[in-house]
Amino acid sequence: MTTPHETEARIPYLGITGLMLGIVLATLDGTIVGTALPTIVGELGGLDHLSWVVTSYLLTTAVATPLWGKIGDLYGRKGSYLASVAVFLLGSVLSGLAQSMGQLIAFRALQGIGAGGLMVGAFALIGVLVAPRDSAKVQSISAAMLPVAFVGGPLLGGLLTDHLDWRWAFYVNVPVGLAALLIVGIGIHVRTERIRARVDWPGALLLTLAILALTLLASWAGTTYAWTSPQILGLAVVSAAALALFVRVERRAEEPVIPPRLFRSRNFALAQLLGFLVGAGMLAAMNYLPQYLQFARGQSSTASGMLLLPLMLGMLVVQLATGRAIGRTGRYRAYPILGGALMTVGALALLTLDVDTPTAVASALTLVIGAGMGFLMQSTLLITMSSADPRDMGAAGGTVTLVRTIGGSLGVAMLGAVFTARLAGADTRLTPAQLKELPTPVREGFAAAVTNGLHGVLLGTAALAALALAASWFVREIPLPTRQGASGDPRRTAPGAAPDTGSEAAPATATSPEAPPSPHRPTADRPAPRPS
Repeated sequence: MTTPHETEARIPYLGITGLMLGIVLATLDGTIVGTALPTIVGELGGLDHLSWVVTSYLLTTAVATPLWGKIGDLYGRKGSYLASVAVFLLGSVLSGLAQSMGQLIAFRALQGIGAGGLMVGAFALIGVLVAPRDSAKVQSISAAMLPVAFVGGPLLGGLLTDHLDWRWAFYVNVPVGLAALLIVGIGIHVRTERIRARVDWPGALLLTLAILALTLLASWAGTTYAWTSPQILGLAVVSAAALALFVRVERRAEEPVIPPRLFRSRNFALAQLLGFLVGAGMLAAMNYLPQYLQFARGQSSTASGMLLLPLMLGMLVVQLATGRAIGRTGRYRAYPILGGALMTVGALALLTLDVDTPTAVASALTLVIGAGMGFLMQSTLLITMSSADPRDMGAAGGTVTLVRTIGGSLGVAMLGAVFTARLAGADTRLTPAQLKELPTPVREGFAAAVTNGLHGVLLGTAALAALALAASWFVREIPLPTRQGASGDPRRTAPGAAPDTGSEAAPATATSPEAPPSPHRPTADRPAPRPS
């Protein structure tokens, strides 16, 4: 006969693996498309539309993330997670079938709606299924899978584009997603209880309107329309009004998208600002560096993916090292300062790139900015989770992901507009392969224009990083506990987890984009009893 304690101690590794496949999908799609974009936009519609291929996905992901989390809380996490995977797969297939830039942008938006539920749903289910004492075992699975997806994304995107077709950058999601659906459906059993509460639809709609207006303003101001034009001034008014109403609605909502009480903590608010800034700079650099490598340096999609590996590896290694260091010492203030400084220096160093820069040098220079991003990303996650009460662990994790994604959306839009403006007069409907067939003077002129455009993006990234550096100095050092509490003492937390606030919370990890909510807080799901 299996005892209740033994039943609770079992970890459904099969189901957890299925959840990790969903996380891999979200991670992979965030990096795999970058190296395929030069071919995509050249074939379907031009570089002037590149930012919207990325922005439409990020925008809907940002808005959908808290909604999926709340729907899972209220109506069942397993069903919510499976539904998000299905929507993501539908968007992936349609994106691969797109015949115009308008279609691709719309289908990427649909894909983003599904992507919003992949990570938040997976970590919510893990929080229900796995006790805190077993979290290290589950983290070992993510530690093995996420780096492969994170670092291998650009390389895989390049390989698929060069040897098959850019459409396979989207189709590759299908077998992984179907495996996740099957494994989670079979391997996870939870008892769903309907909770009577409301989804904050007014808040979600106002947030969507505000982000969309800000994104359009960032894309059009100074390029498509003058800064003082009625269109830009109208967008500014709409975004300001929507944000003001959003704050008012959130204060009164029964289940707010973003609980306003979280921002009473100075460190939490600063961490969200830092997350916004690093998200903006990171996504802009990662999506426009391949343009330079393929158009100005004549590299293939595969080679441009390999040349981004120093950036990706630098970011990943620093994230892992920072998580361990903070967990060991309980101190974190120095890391966002170091991250802001390195990211600023790295962006300025990349300004030395020219049409004649050796490819190896161009690749190596990305290591510094990648390391800076790693310091900022990991420290902001841990500061966020340590600044929130245990009851708000899920909301805090969702908020940092939401803010970082919003930053990426606005950063790509704003710096994409700078990039496009510097390409004025160039033919933006060329793919890298078509460019190689043109006369040498045309190729050299286009390469110079793309390099000039990248310099504009990097100047903007350096400015964002400098703002992050300045904001980091205001973070207060509140040491975290450095020793695991005794068994049964819910007031002691693991390294990197929330400070002593009276309840146990799951620790944030170096490889997790957000921390899983505590399994001990009220939820809509419970593990189904196993047969004896």
